[in-house]
Amino acid sequence: MRIMCLNGWGGTLHEEARAYLAREAPDVLCLQEVVHTPAANKDWLDYRDGDHVLPQRANFFQDISAALPEHVAIFCPAAQGILWDGDETVPSQWGLATFVHRRFPIVGQMQGFVHKGFSPDGYGEHPRSRSAHVVRLHDFDLGKPITIAHMHGLRDLRGKIDTPERLAQAQRLVGLVQAVAEPGDRLVVCGDFNVEPDSQTFGILASLGLKDLVVGRGHSDTRTSHYKKPGRYADYMLVNETVEVLAFTVVEQPEVSDHRPLLIEV
Repeated sequence: MRIMCLNGWGGTLHEEARAYLAREAPDVLCLQEVVHTPAANKDWLDYRDGDHVLPQRANFFQDISAALPEHVAIFCPAAQGILWDGDETVPSQWGLATFVHRRFPIVGQMQGFVHKGFSPDGYGEHPRSRSAHVVRLHDFDLGKPITIAHMHGLRDLRGKIDTPERLAQAQRLVGLVQAVAEPGDRLVVCGDFNVEPDSQTFGILASLGLKDLVVGRGHSDTRTSHYKKPGRYADYMLVNETVEVLAFTVVEQPEVSDHRPLLIEV
């Protein structure tokens, strides 16, 4: 089984991302920063946050769903705010998505929030609502289940320092995993955590027996050339001791986002 984790950057590099994901077609794709705009009649809209303006692929969720036609696609919204079409506003949902190949039945799942709750009337003040999704799959190749979880950790304008909110989000993620996984399950937990490698987040996740593969295997960068700020860690993938890791890669090329994909084969 091949599992990929990627922050999709709102589809900013849509063509590259879609082509890459269609070619790689991981069995499970954990995708963060996903845009879903049911009312859109254009392919591109703008996200505006003060002076920060970022093009958004209006229906990135549908784009990737089309690129992975053999996968079950699940969208988990964190908030509904507005995107801009010139001077006009368009209601748009933002969150994360999980894509599971149809040959792996989903035998359990839970969607929940690791920070705040669903915001229906705007994206809200920073740090904004953040969600997580956990799926439990039956792996017929090995004849046993695997539980996979991902989250998009909150963004704090003060940086990636530990805060009470970040520690609480780690505890909530642990609770979501425990609600779905059963004793003895193989566990894979990943996402754009928005923390540094020395964060207390990893101590909390260690309560599930999880160890990180990014820093643990000597990788020092999970961002691409499109990311211009200091601090090159953001994305992590953790496994428990029952997972046999056949291969793990922090993908440098092609660049499909300002984040690098994390790809594990178990």
